[in-house]
Amino acid sequence: MMRVIAGSARRMNLVTPKGNDTRPTQDRIKETLFNMIQTLVPGSVFVDLFAGSGAIGIEALSRGAKRAYFVENNKEAAGCIAQNLQHTHLEDKGTVLKQDVVLALRNIREKEVDIVYMDPPYHQDEYLRTMNHLMAMPWVTENTLVLAECSVDEDIAAIEETGFHVIREKNYKSNRHLFLKKTCEEDSNE
Repeated sequence: MMRVIAGSARRMNLVTPKGNDTRPTQDRIKETLFNMIQTLVPGSVFVDLFAGSGAIGIEALSRGAKRAYFVENNKEAAGCIAQNLQHTHLEDKGTVLKQDVVLALRNIREKEVDIVYMDPPYHQDEYLRTMNHLMAMPWVTENTLVLAECSVDEDIAAIEETGFHVIREKNYKSNRHLFLKKTCEEDSNE
């Protein structure tokens, strides 16, 4: 059973989609991740890509994010997110976009997003596809932190070609979190 670890919805259980289409982030890993970004979450705009049950975005809202977008193309998973938002009383701060990630990115209307979390299916082309589209979004600035969860044996060399660079890496047994920022250009215009 998945649960919210801290904040206003602490200890509340979350429903998860049946089957193996989604891969929920373990509580221990989720707690480690949020301990590393805890000062960035309060008041932030948070985007949870390939959201599954929505556990990461809901954790962010529970810990004080002002708004979260949940992008999930799977109908059952999107239903779980809506159910979890309602159960945790956070539905007024969450927006579920049941769309392909590329289309959903264009439907996020924010001046700036503070944190983007992405956990696409491992060993598929979704990382680079998503990173390339994120680079084109006006709401992804040099201040935006992109957190990518991937397998420890995933080749991440190509990420640098998308215009992002790794500022930190946290390895676990079988997966890791990459902390990414947009590579700044000296002549970028705001």
